[in-house]
Amino acid sequence: MSPISPFAPRGAEATPDVASGQIPGLAGAPVRTPVRSGETATGPGLWPAIAGRLVTRQLWIELYGLPGYSLTLSPFLGGGKVTAFAATPRDFRPHDPAPGKNLLVGRFVLAGASMEVEAPADPWNRPSPSRPFAVELHAFNWLPALMAQGERGAREALRLTLAWADTFARWSPFAWGPEILPRRVINLACAARKMGAVATEAERLKLADSLARQTRQLLRPPGGLATRAERLTAAAVGGCVLAGAPGQALRRRALGGLTNALKTTVLDDGGHASRSPEAGLELLLDLLTLDDALAQLSEPTPDAVSGAIARLTQGLRLLTLPDGRLASFQGGGPSTVARVAAARAHDETATTKGDPAHPPTGTVAGLTRIASPLLAIIADAASPAGGAWGASACAQPMALEIACGKDRLVTGSGWTPRATDRQALRLTPGHSTLTLGERSLNEPLGGWKGELLGPRLVGPPIHVTTDQRDGDGAVWLDMEHDGWNEAFGLNHQRRLYLDQRMDELRAEEKLFPTPGRKEMIRQIAAPYAIRFHLEPGVQASLARDRRSILLRGASGRGWWFRTDGPDVAIEPSVHIDAGLTRRSLQIVVRGSARTDSESRIRWKLSPAGASGDPT
Repeated sequence: MSPISPFAPRGAEATPDVASGQIPGLAGAPVRTPVRSGETATGPGLWPAIAGRLVTRQLWIELYGLPGYSLTLSPFLGGGKVTAFAATPRDFRPHDPAPGKNLLVGRFVLAGASMEVEAPADPWNRPSPSRPFAVELHAFNWLPALMAQGERGAREALRLTLAWADTFARWSPFAWGPEILPRRVINLACAARKMGAVATEAERLKLADSLARQTRQLLRPPGGLATRAERLTAAAVGGCVLAGAPGQALRRRALGGLTNALKTTVLDDGGHASRSPEAGLELLLDLLTLDDALAQLSEPTPDAVSGAIARLTQGLRLLTLPDGRLASFQGGGPSTVARVAAARAHDETATTKGDPAHPPTGTVAGLTRIASPLLAIIADAASPAGGAWGASACAQPMALEIACGKDRLVTGSGWTPRATDRQALRLTPGHSTLTLGERSLNEPLGGWKGELLGPRLVGPPIHVTTDQRDGDGAVWLDMEHDGWNEAFGLNHQRRLYLDQRMDELRAEEKLFPTPGRKEMIRQIAAPYAIRFHLEPGVQASLARDRRSILLRGASGRGWWFRTDGPDVAIEPSVHIDAGLTRRSLQIVVRGSARTDSESRIRWKLSPAGASGDPT
């Protein structure tokens, strides 16, 4: 039986036209990007990558699609047939067992969509309602919740898993692709022994054979640099679960390549090479599972794995805001309090309350954190990741997230790769930074090129420089980027001054002509917009002076936002949370800057109740 398409036809997907600049749910004029369609949107640097990917992708499709290819994944090639499971790795991710009850009656609710499939039917030989749904379905991200339903859940999980193995026994670009296969292998590996306990001998052998074949595929191309560490980690976990010589051979091969992969993926400061905080969190959780699996086999954890766990833990500590969630930059969402806490549970230096007199500060993957007892500010002080790492990057230099106490007030759109239909939120207006001419600095690669290389960012390069100084009870953070140089001949400087004694943040936005630029800029004036996206649920009230806005988060504590900008407004916005779109608000400061002289706009954030508060 040949599998049909695992997700709905392209015409059924609601994908916004990124090139047109329409950002669903964000108020204001359409964003006109400086990147045009055609060759100018691609640039000469991408053509070698496109040519190489065209050749290699077709090669692997032709090779892996051959009728006899599955024989090369035979367990006999790994030193013997797999007949048992060796380890039961712990999945450190917290899972809500409630969805498992729906799964028992055949109701799949994934990525904001649902499908009804009553037993003895299964979801594999029918189209999914959306691509995000299909990704979650084939990654088996529903499996932990189903396994939490006891023996009945394990039996249903076994039935669905073996049905998938029948339908997708042959390699396919989607179901066996590098985006989905690592996650499915880890989910299966963590549940394999429990499923095997309720299986017949024939079912157990079939389950072990399927897991072994998928694990072997992880050690083969295609894949790419950006997901290599995740694939090898999953392969090593699978090798720990499979008993005997085949499992030992698989984990040795995986661990042998994982050392170099982690050196490339995990930065010295504990950040992920993609610059996504959430990507670092997810890799850390996988490495903790691998560490646990090796411990069950009484095998030592390689130094490269232990070192990566230590660095990622250090980075996670700095990128966790006082509300217990992650800062959401560069394609990484805030995640959940429970997920972050699970990843930090092994951290011996973590405390529940922290030290308010000495809040954590520092830089991880270009994300710089400054703090006072009541304020925590994280700024995106580096350029977006490029090349293959840029598939989840966002064109939002010098964006800010601000937590006041435990209330996250200023944030971004929260876009992650799971929200594939909201690519426009990766544009510059999608986070709390400045835009000129209602444009975006870069845009995701679209069309057939995007399908081939992934939706990496394309457009003029963005260079960001930073300078930080600490004083007596104060911190200065100066950032500057040249992204607007090509279109307007202007540089943008954002200067932050944090008074740690008064818990007050003062800032100045400066637009100034690029030094040494010889080209003539015909446009004399450039309209600007400084956006401050608010966390969903934050209340914003414009004061009588039309220059001040009172903000209140979940705690009810008030904070004044003030500016000397010529026009201040509270406008609707959107925020992606756990793959779902939520309504929110944004503060927008608008005005016009000259391209032949400096323009300055000041704003500040301070606790309500201080002298001089508007009435």
